[in-house]
Amino acid sequence: MEGLFGIEKLKVKRSQVPAVTHVDYSARIQTVDEQRNPLFHKILKEFDALTGCPVMINTSFNIRGEPIVCSAHDAYRCFMCTNMDYLLIGEYLFEREKQPNKDRFKKEHISTILD
Repeated sequence: MEGLFGIEKLKVKRSQVPAVTHVDYSARIQTVDEQRNPLFHKILKEFDALTGCPVMINTSFNIRGEPIVCSAHDAYRCFMCTNMDYLLIGEYLFEREKQPNKDRFKKEHISTILD
């Protein structure tokens, strides 16, 4: 990475999980254990079994220009206005392609979609 500057540094693969590895090779890791969050722990274990990667990225849930999601309704509305494939709310898994009226949701109209 020596000799690189700005955006060029960001293009260098820094780890097996580059999306969570900062330019200085640090990361803000959060852990989950079975006793405190059994459902999410089980999801992570299954994700690891399917992908070989025991890590998921945790990020703010919103679309540019919109506030961060604060309810299940907000989460569904935001999810439907993106290119995400799945949304998990508690024990409910939503697959975008199987949602009714999926073509009704457009990012540019997110503020006007109330239900």
